[in-house]
Amino acid sequence: MTIAFIAMPAADAEHLWNGGTDAYGRQPETRTSDGPGYPCRHCLQNIDAGEDLLVLAYRPFPELQPYAETGPIFLHKQPCRRYAAEEVLPPMLSSTDYIVRGYGHDDRIVYGSGAVTPTERIASRAEELLARSDIAYVHVRSARNNCYQCRIDKVEVPAFADPALVI
Repeated sequence: MTIAFIAMPAADAEHLWNGGTDAYGRQPETRTSDGPGYPCRHCLQNIDAGEDLLVLAYRPFPELQPYAETGPIFLHKQPCRRYAAEEVLPPMLSSTDYIVRGYGHDDRIVYGSGAVTPTERIASRAEELLARSDIAYVHVRSARNNCYQCRIDKVEVPAFADPALVI
């Protein structure tokens, strides 16, 4: 199975960079990074010391419902390039462990799927979860504060009718 680490959608980041409000209808706060610990959810890298960042409420779900968790995240204040190396563990995932949790096609938590997972096992744990028919996608969240980090999706690889034709 192939998986992809998915950053915050560019449209969400652009909305905020252009003066838009967060999930609570508020303007993001501006802070200056003092070093590691401020992971940008758009480029999926840590925001370097001395760089300005936005602190805001984010809801990584398509609509309000009881399981649509909203929480604080960080975003570079100046536009950054969206994470593109989706098959690679993002650089910002540098803690020893994270919560890896599955969500159903209805965007609700699939009970029993969440576990604190060592960082080096995030990809294999996500593959295990995404092999289940009841799990549509996975979230990676902080093991200490439950803050949203990124999403993991299963990548559908097209099946070829005749493997001999694949070069």
